[in-house]
Amino acid sequence: MNATASYFALALLVPLAVGCGGAPMTAPLPPVTSATPGPETMPPLATPSDAGPNPSASSYVGHGVETLTPEVLEKYRPVALAADRSRRVQSLVDVRAPGAGALAPDGKALFFSWSITGIGQVWKVDGPGAFPQQLTGGEDITSLAAITPDGRTLVVQRDRKGEENPGLYLQPASGGALEVVQHVPKVQTHFEAVSVDSKWVYFTSNDRKPDSYVVYRFDLSKKEKQVAFDAQEGLWHVSDIKDDGRLLLRKETGSLTAEYSEWDPAKSVLTPLVGQGETEEYDARYGAHEGELLVVTNKTGEFRRLYSYRPDASAPGKWKIAPLGEATNFDVDGFDVDRKRTRILYTINENGFTRLRALDAKTYRPLKTPVPQDADHVTFGATTPDGRYTTIGVDDGTHPLHSYVLDWTRGKMTAWHSPSTPEIDTTRFARAKLEWIPARDGAKIPVLVRQPEACASPCPVVVSFHGGPESQARPGFSVGAQMFVDAGLVFVEPNVRGSDGYGKTWLHADDGPRRLDIITDIEDAAKWARTRFASAGKEPRVGVYGGSYGGYSALMGMTMFAGAYDAGVDVVGISDLRTFLRNTAPYRRVLRISEYGDPDRDADALAKLSPMTYVDRVKAPLLIMQGASDPRVPAGEAVQIHESIAARGIPCQLMIFPDEGHGAQKRENRVLMLGNAIAFLTDHLSK
Repeated sequence: MNATASYFALALLVPLAVGCGGAPMTAPLPPVTSATPGPETMPPLATPSDAGPNPSASSYVGHGVETLTPEVLEKYRPVALAADRSRRVQSLVDVRAPGAGALAPDGKALFFSWSITGIGQVWKVDGPGAFPQQLTGGEDITSLAAITPDGRTLVVQRDRKGEENPGLYLQPASGGALEVVQHVPKVQTHFEAVSVDSKWVYFTSNDRKPDSYVVYRFDLSKKEKQVAFDAQEGLWHVSDIKDDGRLLLRKETGSLTAEYSEWDPAKSVLTPLVGQGETEEYDARYGAHEGELLVVTNKTGEFRRLYSYRPDASAPGKWKIAPLGEATNFDVDGFDVDRKRTRILYTINENGFTRLRALDAKTYRPLKTPVPQDADHVTFGATTPDGRYTTIGVDDGTHPLHSYVLDWTRGKMTAWHSPSTPEIDTTRFARAKLEWIPARDGAKIPVLVRQPEACASPCPVVVSFHGGPESQARPGFSVGAQMFVDAGLVFVEPNVRGSDGYGKTWLHADDGPRRLDIITDIEDAAKWARTRFASAGKEPRVGVYGGSYGGYSALMGMTMFAGAYDAGVDVVGISDLRTFLRNTAPYRRVLRISEYGDPDRDADALAKLSPMTYVDRVKAPLLIMQGASDPRVPAGEAVQIHESIAARGIPCQLMIFPDEGHGAQKRENRVLMLGNAIAFLTDHLSK
């Protein structure tokens, strides 16, 4: 599944883009109101000597459930919801859409992921509207990775308790027991590709070194694992594969940057292609022409665009570069080319709305598609090896994702399955409207607004910050957002500087110490909300909420900008950038350093940008929720700030989910996480 499609599969349920890649003064400040605008309202930054607890003396080390004692897990176990509050959340959590999935090569069956049982599993339908069959089960999230080109075998991934150390399995397309390719504790095993002859399944794993991936291949007939590429250390992935076995390899060098090389196993030669020694974004696949790469990059402009890179015969080692598709002031945010190199599909991020485009892979001529033009989002999934069928996802803003199979030969889209909406009329869901927040330096921050039909005047407001930080709050159907709206809360989602989708200047405005210059966007969002939703001269109470980097933003809103928000909820957020960078999973550390800053070189900035530095300022109630197995933001981040705030007599509640990682996957935990967040904010903002 492409990145855009997978984003919306997650966004259907929880209003948290949990990427995070992925983070004290003695006197409290007066509340921030619309009458106190301007830069002078920003609290002073702490100096290094004020920078809170010494991270070298931190009480926690590492990540994972093993870093927490049974006593801690029991002390902070999640709190049950009152029956009246739980019922509505339960009903909305049961609104579920199947994933777009992938069609069998012969076009006779559709395989997809669906969480109808309470956890994601793999399902199958044998024709449009046929009764779905569940192929995998159990308590661990399992997802479809690929179908072999011969149609006989499914490749699936399975994780345990949100540890993000998935295993790789095989299953007959007809169903049956899973066969383990590799699933090792504390080791990541990621599917990468299948050879065109269905002989090899390629995957990567950090089983040799925690911060480096080896490329393996598994022989489906002999049931043997072989090393396919380990010539260099690094975070390597297989971006594409040629029919003759050549691999287009991607080496991640930062949170967004990468280098591309070609590995020829027959010659044991690694040839650098694009990005070597640069700090630029590249996303590449093989094109239809010999030696051609299809590349999405923003190297030469403000926005990402699709290009053809062809070898320049007159200048060996150089490329002839030509832009493809329409020129717009919007990002291309996802693309792919089918196995036969006949058709290029890509999506454009148009102010958060997703538009699908198609090109002939050989002539680059635009192709018409029968997709709706008025939907909030139209995304693509997998294409069959012969290029005939592609799965398409459509989000119209008022219904869960509808999935279709597009038959390119007939030019027709057919629905194979439908979402479930028990007891819920989703057409009454609040639609997101785009507005703008004026920042103190004159910048205009895009913000999505969802409002209830009726509420107490003035309506309480929840400002929800997305994760990433290189992510984006986008319009469209959202069960999670509607839960807040149904509770009588205005739900607003700012895309502060550092968000994706608005050009690379906006995206990189928060890199490293630059975050010091724009962190005030968090406070400016609160000031805007108090003015924008005031009624009869009375300002509303305003809360802050977010997950992952959004949780970090919520903590900054409650600490550095104490008084800006009347209550806050942090889900798996960073409390100290220094301890976070030291304890996050090794394979993530290099990527996060490129975003937040170097622990040694940027130590002063990291201290000034850490919520732990400002815990003495906190004066409003705070709820913190955390997964014990989280490899991205260790549970110690939640424990250390909770204990520090609670010791000062400020209302601060902590809930740790022992069987979850970076967010909640299981139905009962999603109910508790969202339900407690909404109950907490409703109680404290309705006073």
